[in-house]
Amino acid sequence: MPRILMIVTAADALELADGSLHPTGFWAEELVVAHRALAATGAEVVIATPGGAPAPVDPGSLTAEIVGDEAKVEEFRDYLDGIAAELASPASIAELDATGFDAVVLPGGHGPMADLAGDPAVGAALIAADRADVLIAPFCHGPAALLSATGDDGAFAFAGRRLTVFTDEEERTGGLGDGTPWFVAATLAERGARVEGGEPWTSHVVRDGNLISGQNPQSSAAVAAALLAALGERAAA
Repeated sequence: MPRILMIVTAADALELADGSLHPTGFWAEELVVAHRALAATGAEVVIATPGGAPAPVDPGSLTAEIVGDEAKVEEFRDYLDGIAAELASPASIAELDATGFDAVVLPGGHGPMADLAGDPAVGAALIAADRADVLIAPFCHGPAALLSATGDDGAFAFAGRRLTVFTDEEERTGGLGDGTPWFVAATLAERGARVEGGEPWTSHVVRDGNLISGQNPQSSAAVAAALLAALGERAAA
């Protein structure tokens, strides 16, 4: 069975452009949909955070006002309750060998902007995984973590790679708006990534070799399906 490393934010707040703190964490739908789909196949899913700190859920991702469906909120809460011990005591990214996994999955929420985007251990894990051709699947704000993958020479490990991410338009219209301290899509493009955005708030997945990325929460199931398909291809090869 495949081994999956799920790198999750440990940040519970993001400093906004005006210096105020915005509550954050991982986005419930994204982690739940990906974790559930992978675990259902029998895959071993190891949750890891910087330093092994607890992984907090973004409180906004568990409100019917934002999710749009109280039944879904309860569904997400129930699933998170089932993996509460793993979220409370995750592995430390620095203590794991990313090349020992079949895939690295990075769900979003604004949390990755606060910690994963600049964490050296995350960067080292992603560089090692990419060099070993391990499948890497970040989605929504998860691709912010790719920014940590800077080599000793200052080169961005994912420069020239095709990917998608929560778009600047989505951030302006349904994210943090003018409060965002920086735009993930624009920053990735500035570093040399080839960012390909789809229609706002619709499922959009881009695959470039071992890199499988999704644009937004609506892409969660499609990213999981694409990753499972890629794992199947490799198992059959």
